[in-house]
Order: sequence, then C-alpha cells, then structure tokens
Amino acid sequence: MPETTIRTINGIEQGRANFAYECAENCKNVKNYKSYVKKLPMLIKTNGIGATFAFMFGKKEEAYKKIGDNIFNWLKQDKKKIIDLGNITNFEQLVKKVVEINSTEYKALTNEVMAFLNWLRRFADGLIEDKKDKN
Repeated sequence: MPETTIRTINGIEQGRANFAYECAENCKNVKNYKSYVKKLPMLIKTNGIGATFAFMFGKKEEAYKKIGDNIFNWLKQDKKKIIDLGNITNFEQLVKKVVEINSTEYKALTNEVMAFLNWLRRFADGLIEDKKDKN
C-alpha cells in the first residue's frame, strides 16, 4: 500500500478517534449512554442503519438523543462527505435523509457510522464507570 494511502487512512482513523473521545468525555454523566453505545452496532447489523436511526429517534431518552447528535455531528464535519447533508441541521433530519439515499450511499453510511461507533464504544467503555461499580 502506498505511503500516502496509509497516511490518509491513519488520518481518518485519528480524526474519528479524537471526535469519539470528545463525545464520550462530554457524555460521561448521561444515563445509559455507555450501554446504548455498546448496543448500537448490533442493532445496525441486525436491522440496518435506517431502522436503527428510526428506533433511536423514536426514543425520547437523553442518551439516544446524545448519540444521534454525536453521529450527526461526526458526519457533518467528516471530510469524506459520505452523504450530502445539504441543509440538514440535526439528527431528526438525518433520519429522514437516510430513507432517501441509494444503496451505495446507504452501505457507505453504514460503514462510516459503524467505524465511528467502534471508537465511541471503546472510549465510552474506558471513560464511563458502570453504575454498579460505584459505592
């Protein structure tokens, strides 16, 4: 693999990692954040990203709102521009957009969100204590 390709891949991963760390750090005190972040990849694998986003949107818990905002904000600032967010300004609008995209964009979006959630899960696991561990 050419060195520039390796550098680009490392830069992308580092960007995801940095952003995910900030998200997990900012959500340390959000109830159920850690457990929901850990469950989302399996929900996506089982139901698809569209159904998972709709499920998250339907839940009114702060943790799902924060995770949705984390995903949206990552996609918004991501330089690869997996999907055209155009005038989309929040997770709710992203949910609507997902049902309109073609299968190629859908797969690319799924891969990008899964890669982001992989980092988010790792940092949430490391930064957020389990409630049962607290005395």
